[in-house]
This record gives sequence, C-alpha cells and structure tokens, in this order.
Amino acid sequence: MKGLGQGVTMDWTAQVDGYCERLGPGLWAEPLNAVSNLAFIAVALWLWPRVGGAARGLCAVLMAIGIGSGLFHTLAMRWAGVADTLPILVFVLAYIWLANRDWLGWPRWAAALGTAGFFPYAAATLPLFARIPGIGGSAGYAPIPLLLLIYAAILRRRPQVARGLVIGAAILALSITARALDMPLCGRWPHGTHVAWHLLNATMLGWMIVVYHRSRLEGAGRRR
Repeated sequence: MKGLGQGVTMDWTAQVDGYCERLGPGLWAEPLNAVSNLAFIAVALWLWPRVGGAARGLCAVLMAIGIGSGLFHTLAMRWAGVADTLPILVFVLAYIWLANRDWLGWPRWAAALGTAGFFPYAAATLPLFARIPGIGGSAGYAPIPLLLLIYAAILRRRPQVARGLVIGAAILALSITARALDMPLCGRWPHGTHVAWHLLNATMLGWMIVVYHRSRLEGAGRRR
C-alpha cells in the first residue's frame, strides 16, 4: 500500500472484466451487452421529435448513456467505465433538479440545493441496500427507485405524475434485479442477464422523459 505522500496512480486503460458474457479481451467479447445499448439511442431518437424543452435535453443525455455504455462493453477499459456511469449520474441529477423546479415549484437555487442533497441521501442509504443478499455492485443504483417513490408520495396530489414515478420505480427495481443476477446465474445462462438491465433501463428512462413531458403539457393546459 502506498503512503499518503506518494499518491495513488490508476491505469485508466486497464481492462475490466465484470460481466458474465465477457470471455476475453476482444472488442466483441460482449456482443449482447454491446448491441443492446442501441436501445438507449433508439428511444432517445424516437422521443426527440415528440418532446421539447428540457425533455429534449434529457433525450440527449439518454443518447450519451447509450454511447458511453457501448464504449464500456466493447473496449472494457476503466476510462470507458466512467463514460458509462457519468451520463447516468447526469440524468439522475438533471431529473431531480427538474422535479424540484417544475413539480415542487422551488426556486432555482433551492432546486439546485435539493439536487445536491442526492449525494448525502445516496451515501446514507447505499450501505443499507448493500446488506441485501446478492445485490452486490448493483446496490449503488438501489437508492434511485426509493427516491422515485418518495417523490411520488410527495406529489400524490398530482396523480398522473405520482403514478408515472411509481411505474418508473417498478421498472428500475426489475432492472436492478436483472443486473444483480448477471454473475450468480452465469453458470446456467452464459450470456448473462446484463442485457436485460440495458433494455429495461432504456424503457425506464424513456418512460421518465415521457412522464416529465406530459406533466409540462398538463401544466401548460392549466395555464390557458
């Protein structure tokens, strides 16, 4: 172990092998995991002409998620892992900010402060989810469906939004389950279940964009 004064270096080009489907270092060692990322891009492109404003910005982030995850599941390097996870975090934070601003009616500074609160919330709840048997590295995503349910409860006076958030939380919980089962089921299902994580996530994130877009249309209708 290095001393505190020596610092720690990380090889960002080091190979990562953390998925059932990957059997070697090749570019197409995870064909299903790689190709299934097209679902994110397809959903983003389908929604793009059908939404506007901030919802279109969410579509752009959704497309970045597909590209980043595609890089990770083909190149399988540490830097590509960052390209995989960073757009997901951006989507989560952007959605929280929009929810705070447009659904809770907070001023921009309060919406931003509430968004920053995601980090201590995740830090507090992640260890609890990590205790769930078999969840493994997927525990890092588990605070999100719970947060969606919390927002749904707060927004119960807006039933369409609340119902949409509950549906999103349910899809994400199923998606996280598929991600967690990837390695445990590897012996029985050599292709793994990570591909289901991609397909369900593309569905869930696209749905969340639709929920936000519909709420804005509903709000515009009320102001007329």
